[in-house]
Amino acid sequence: MSTPAIDSLAFLTPGNFADDDPYPGLEETLRLFEYGERLGFDGAWIRQRHLEHGVGSAAVFLAAAGQRTERVELGTAVIPIGYENPFRLAEDLALADVLSRGRLQVGVSTGMPHAELLGDLVHDGDWRGFDLSYGRIARVIDHLRGDYLGGPDTVIQSPGSTRRPRLQPHDPGLVNRFWYGGGSLRSIRWAAGQGLNLLTGNIVTGEGTDDFTTAQLALLDEYRHVLAGRSRDRVAPARVAPPRVALGRVIVPFDGADAGTRARYRAYAASRHARTLAPQGPKRTLFAPDVVGTAEQILERLTADPVVTAVSELRLELPYEFHRDDYEQILHDVRHLIAPELGWKPGA
Repeated sequence: MSTPAIDSLAFLTPGNFADDDPYPGLEETLRLFEYGERLGFDGAWIRQRHLEHGVGSAAVFLAAAGQRTERVELGTAVIPIGYENPFRLAEDLALADVLSRGRLQVGVSTGMPHAELLGDLVHDGDWRGFDLSYGRIARVIDHLRGDYLGGPDTVIQSPGSTRRPRLQPHDPGLVNRFWYGGGSLRSIRWAAGQGLNLLTGNIVTGEGTDDFTTAQLALLDEYRHVLAGRSRDRVAPARVAPPRVALGRVIVPFDGADAGTRARYRAYAASRHARTLAPQGPKRTLFAPDVVGTAEQILERLTADPVVTAVSELRLELPYEFHRDDYEQILHDVRHLIAPELGWKPGA
């Protein structure tokens, strides 16, 4: 059995807030980012959620988080690309990245949650014939590369200057920090073919297997196989470093929790266990069980997980609808009792 060698530790939080008073919840999430940085976490990530009690614009939230932190990577997992205008999204991300001094990590996917409610509102009409999939992501990345618009003689006049037009602020390094949240072989192949970083979490598609671990290992193998072929074929990667792979797991340690909180944690995991027993729905979605228990029990499960030993980056996925005190206890216990035993060392 291989030994885990985690060298990057991040957390992903849902950004909960109350319907009648959203500010306190958003402020607590910003404080959680500050707390994670103080603990030495390498990354702090926010979910982007529409029509829910969560952050609807990750770029706006991360711009604020960039002013409250100094070192930690700031990520979003994931932006549903079907609701975004590629040029405007690229503008927002570039601005947030410059304000954070190059710390954004942008995760995207092709899903469109609540499409029956939001599709017509976002696209102002019939959107079903639009390319809301991989091509839309590629357009965001192309804009960030900063190609000039128009011909070589095209200029625009603005107060005090004449210049060739392109997306501003010009932030070409952000294209190397784009991640794709992939759960199927098709999406994995596309992400690897584009040279994107890969996010893989606790949801995958069962293709040829009912076993979650087997399916996720197959995704990692395919991703690395396509990357290797891309390198052999000398497809220009336009990167300063090899693509990264980050694994997400819901990990909830008991050690720093009181008896009542432990009971809530157990009930949360139990409420989600049935979905892990068989493929769900026509797409045969497979779910990983939550990793809940004492640090000793959690380490036993993680070190026996062949997917954990196949990656070097671990992303702690915090449960929905928990309180800030719960999240801080989970981060504290993972940082002090679990992650060091997986080979991780805290950031400066």
